[in-house]
Amino acid sequence: MILYNRSYNTASETAVQRLKPTRAIQPVSEFRANAAKFIEQVRETKEPIVLTQHGRGAAVLVDIDSWHDLVERVHVLDAAVSGLEAERNGGLVAHDDLKQELRALRSR
Repeated sequence: MILYNRSYNTASETAVQRLKPTRAIQPVSEFRANAAKFIEQVRETKEPIVLTQHGRGAAVLVDIDSWHDLVERVHVLDAAVSGLEAERNGGLVAHDDLKQELRALRSR
């Protein structure tokens, strides 16, 4: 019997990016003056930029695809934790039952 967690979401596989300190940490004032340049850099390199304010990290600039990948990874991790909790609590669903539920949702 195959069991599934109803709340499971899938995500694409992507490599985790590492920060390169020479380019990756910039003051907010520099970002304000050169926003278009920084956005283009992030798009081309797929490397995030940490923006600092008063010498401390304030924000991270990432390209949209990397952002979506990160959000999907969080959903997958949440689904894994949820699945483990569901397994412990007996809340998993049999494969055939899940197929029936999905068919019912599609027919709405």
